[in-house]
Amino acid sequence: MTWITIIIAGVLTYFTRMTMIAIVRRDLLGDRIKEVLAFVPSAVFPAIIFPAIFLNDYGGYIELYDPKIFGAIIAILVGFFSKNVVATIFSGLLSYWIIIFIF
Repeated sequence: MTWITIIIAGVLTYFTRMTMIAIVRRDLLGDRIKEVLAFVPSAVFPAIIFPAIFLNDYGGYIELYDPKIFGAIIAILVGFFSKNVVATIFSGLLSYWIIIFIF
């Protein structure tokens, strides 16, 4: 019964999201809507990442000297100067791992 529920939920989620992509044509959207939709990934990404950095497993705030904060700072700096997503991700992960394993 659980698997049937999961499959039905997945199919419903897929079709509700796919209908907006398949039905709405790009030429129907105005220029202003296209400009606004271009900012959606930039708004959603921090909403996903920031709780993972600043909250612990129990929902409380982490300490100031947590390695995740230092990794995030390094990733922000690399991302700002390089404008490369892959370099930003790798620098953040690498600095986080180095801080964890060395200190």
